[in-house]
Amino acid sequence: MTLIATNTNTGVVVADRVSVAATHASRAVGLLGRSGLDRGEALWIVPSRGVHTWGMRFAIDVVALDERGIVVDHVSRLKPWRIRLPRKGTSGVLELPAGTLAASGTIVGHQFTFTQSDSHQTSDDGRQASDAVRRSEDK
Repeated sequence: MTLIATNTNTGVVVADRVSVAATHASRAVGLLGRSGLDRGEALWIVPSRGVHTWGMRFAIDVVALDERGIVVDHVSRLKPWRIRLPRKGTSGVLELPAGTLAASGTIVGHQFTFTQSDSHQTSDDGRQASDAVRRSEDK
C-alpha cells in the first residue's frame, strides 16, 4: 500500500510515496539496505515511538506523530548510527528524506493526514495501514 502524507496546516504534500512498515518484520528492517530516499518517498513505521539509524548510510528527517496525526516531535537530518528515543504520545514515526521538514515548514503541533494512493495491496502492512488511516480519518 502506498500513501500520501500531507501537512494539513501548511497544505504541503510532504511525501506522495509513503510505504508502510506495520508488521514486526517490516519495522525491524525499515530503511536498512537502502542507499537513500528520493524526494517524495517516506516510510511510516506504525506502531512505533522511536527510531534508530544504526546500519544506515544516509541521514533522514524523523516525524513522531500521535494517534490523531499531530506532530509531537521531530528531528531534522538524523545522521547514521544515532537513536531517537521514544517521545510520550507517539504512536507512529514517519521517516523522510533529509531536508523535507524544513522545505515543508513542518513544526511540532502541525497535523498530518494520510490518504491512500493505491488501495489494491492486501498485505498485512496494507491492512494495518488501512486501519490506521481509517482511525486517523475518524478523529
